[in-house]
Amino acid sequence: MNLRFRCWIFFACALTGSLWAADGPLAPEEPRPSQSDTELRGWLENMVWYHRFTPDEVSAATGLNDAAVATTLTRWQIRADTRPKIPTNEVWLLPYPGGRHPRLGFFDGAIRTQRETKVSVFLPWPDSGYVVVDVPEAIFCNLGLIYLAHTHVPTVWEAQGITLPKREWMRTENSGWESTRTLPNGIAFGTLVTPIGRDAVAVRLWVRNGTEEPLTGMRAQVCAMLGRAVGFNGQTTANKLIEGSTVGVCNQDQRRWILSFWEPLNRAWENPPVPCMHSDPAIPDCPPGETREARGWLWFYEGADVRAEIRRRRDAWLAR
Repeated sequence: MNLRFRCWIFFACALTGSLWAADGPLAPEEPRPSQSDTELRGWLENMVWYHRFTPDEVSAATGLNDAAVATTLTRWQIRADTRPKIPTNEVWLLPYPGGRHPRLGFFDGAIRTQRETKVSVFLPWPDSGYVVVDVPEAIFCNLGLIYLAHTHVPTVWEAQGITLPKREWMRTENSGWESTRTLPNGIAFGTLVTPIGRDAVAVRLWVRNGTEEPLTGMRAQVCAMLGRAVGFNGQTTANKLIEGSTVGVCNQDQRRWILSFWEPLNRAWENPPVPCMHSDPAIPDCPPGETREARGWLWFYEGADVRAEIRRRRDAWLAR
């Protein structure tokens, strides 16, 4: 068993809940102007009501100047006291809007972050914030690094001077979100994120081989960024758990947990400076014209026996 969990140490470095609202740099990315009032209003509600963006963060995400942000928010009455309650019948999911960097550290490793792979999963406890799940953060195969959701290590396309077009999440009928992309060589991939009840989400990551050669050695990185998850955002290993393909993070009294696993697994790990945790999937080899996938889950748990909870959930979900 690969287990790394050190109890009751270094919790003094856990970051406060104020980080949910604002702190740290604005996202180093190009703003994305909306194409219609309907689209703009949806993004402003997303940013102000649910992600609790500051005016500067709204401006960074939308490209609107300060005066335009203030005027538009006033016109549509988008402010803290008009915020609707988040539904409690299922996990609340929203596309991450950009404008605020999803990390608390190691910023040089994620320049020009791309929002089309990032979805916010809101915690079920009051005023607990959200986890930003970057899926996929990266995809590797026998061709090299074919996708990266920010600028850091050059992809095969950047090496050729090719810039990928921007994409956006699309709402699905069952309260989920879907994002797809086709790469210049015909490889396509997509992510479907769906709530399953009040405490969990299911994630499907697929790759379709549109080339004439097999894709082998495929693996993806899926990054669960914890910076805005209040009580879970310490930049330390002391609050983390790795057990098999499951990764987890707990609050200070170790009663509340955020847990995730993927199958098939490539690697489970954590990165305290971000802070984030990874259960990174392997994707089966894919012949030309075919599609392969990996499945993942992220869920919330409150209780005293996290290992029993991990076994219970894994057995139930993998049996489906």
